[in-house]
Amino acid sequence: MSILKTIKSPADLKALSPAQLPQLCQEIRHAICDQVARSGGHLAPNLGVVELTVAMHYVFDFAHDRLLFDVGHQCYSHKLLTGRQHLLPKLRQRGGMAGFPEPRESPFDLFSVGHAGTAISTAVGMARGDALNQEGWSPDNANGRRTVAVIGDASIVNGVAMEGLNNAGTLGRQFLIVLNDNGMSIAKPQGAVASYFARLRLSQTYGEFKRRAKEMATRMPGGDRLKDLYHRMGESSKAFIAENHWFEHFGIVTVGPIDGHDLPTLIEFLNEAKHFDHPMVLHVKTVKGKGFEFAEQDSCTFHSPSPFTLETLENEGCRVELKKGGRSFTAAFGDALGDLMASDPRVVACTAAMPDGTGISKVIERFPTRVWDSGICESHALDMMAGLAKTGWKPFFAVYSTFLQRAFDQAFQEAALQGLPVRLCLDRAGLVGGDGAVHHGFCDVALLSVLPKACVMAAMDEPSLKASLAFMAEYAEGISSVRYPRDSVSARFANVPCPPFELGRARPLITPDHPDVAVLAFGTSVIDAATALDSLGDEISVALYDARFAKPVDEQLLRRLLEARIPIVTVEDHSIRGGFGSNVLDACHRLGLDTRLVTRLALPDDWIYQGERKEQLIEAGIDPATIARTLRLVATAPVERSPSAKTAVHPS
Repeated sequence: MSILKTIKSPADLKALSPAQLPQLCQEIRHAICDQVARSGGHLAPNLGVVELTVAMHYVFDFAHDRLLFDVGHQCYSHKLLTGRQHLLPKLRQRGGMAGFPEPRESPFDLFSVGHAGTAISTAVGMARGDALNQEGWSPDNANGRRTVAVIGDASIVNGVAMEGLNNAGTLGRQFLIVLNDNGMSIAKPQGAVASYFARLRLSQTYGEFKRRAKEMATRMPGGDRLKDLYHRMGESSKAFIAENHWFEHFGIVTVGPIDGHDLPTLIEFLNEAKHFDHPMVLHVKTVKGKGFEFAEQDSCTFHSPSPFTLETLENEGCRVELKKGGRSFTAAFGDALGDLMASDPRVVACTAAMPDGTGISKVIERFPTRVWDSGICESHALDMMAGLAKTGWKPFFAVYSTFLQRAFDQAFQEAALQGLPVRLCLDRAGLVGGDGAVHHGFCDVALLSVLPKACVMAAMDEPSLKASLAFMAEYAEGISSVRYPRDSVSARFANVPCPPFELGRARPLITPDHPDVAVLAFGTSVIDAATALDSLGDEISVALYDARFAKPVDEQLLRRLLEARIPIVTVEDHSIRGGFGSNVLDACHRLGLDTRLVTRLALPDDWIYQGERKEQLIEAGIDPATIARTLRLVATAPVERSPSAKTAVHPS
């Protein structure tokens, strides 16, 4: 009989005997793997925390206590234990389970999160808030709330996590940080801190802890509380109070590392930590992808795979085949950057823990001395690129649009303010599908457009992506960026020569002599607009332009169109606030042009949650069908035409 199906809430979990928990863990693993094989999602990170999640819910009461996940992509087991098994069949789809913690789903999720480094700081805030409300747990308030923050996948090296640790050490109350140390990030972890934990995983033996535990109990932060913990712990537990651990310098008692797949040990240590009235780190060693050999051996590929098929073959074990889509923008970028680096020895590049996700992994292999993975440290990465620019190199920073937000201060001060040509390659721009609101790249144009001399671009297909990188390599006036989506590249205009990028110049694609309306589309919205034109046929006459630049916009084109009283429809996969369309309106206002002739289609001023990207485009009103309806309305609306409207408006 299935145990998992009987778990409607953590109360049902607590009713199980310890002997039943391993079977439950096995069922959770299979449920997660089976669903991710169908829908895609974060597989290896979730397989690695099954026992840890079961143990935490077995010991704590998170209907009352506080549980905060860092990064958030390790929450599937947590969701299955908190009443959301019915949502799993639609994982990362409309009406189904979000791939990250989501308070709209359940009160067991306290924050909607998908960025690294946040859990410790928000947990410190909740711990302080509960204390102020006289609701925090202490030996004198046995019914108070305890606080637990789970951080892992190398997000501990994130700068915000460091700041949180610095403040957590000042808490005078129970506060548990569970460090899920799987020896990995999304990719191989980078940096000195990662190396420290790697050494610790290998060198800290039981015997070493055993010899030093008593001495530690007398001198580490925590004083009498630590002595009391030491005396209450069993002999095996005492051995894992760590000496000279990195966290000690933050004033935080550290226990471990312990085996994160050993349920009895986890439960024992969590029960001790539950009653410890001082900040503590429980260092837990886990295996990313645990339980499935293919995921353990290739945890990078199976960190967040697309749907796949899994077969068990006699004498061959498991055979896994990922479902293939079209050629992605990510792959196109990686190839284009590699070609650029081969032709220009001054080009260097970096990514922040996303070598596979940004397409840089192959470039790192080709140019290991000119390409770096900084780890989950976007702010540091951008500053490092500024330093390289200052010394005469041509730096390219490959980063998801949503993670650029974490480095805006550095984009402003160390790059733009200095006039340094740091180049930003923004993957996952616009709507991202199943990852939902935490990962949409909806505000990069707005952020970067405020920076003087910034050059803000988008690519509509692979040839234009290559051309944009070539342009960026030579643009030296300030910061520059190109955005592209999590999608396959279109071959719609592949047989049309792609001209080089010229600063502030749009590319004409379809240019009738006397258009009823003109579409200025930014990025891959060009392809959606072209599809919309196909559906219109000869119904109306439409000019189509690939805008290419959101800053500076093509003011000459705007003047030609609007002085001829040709209405303009702008289309973009970006927030309507501060995006390409807003920059068009600003330019028209500055030029004294009639802004009433400009209609903007963009992401609404609202949150768009997980689902298929095509569904999200429809919800946002930037899908081909909506674009076509808008063009009909605009083209047939009364417009006072000037005599010049009969003159061809496209460049000769």
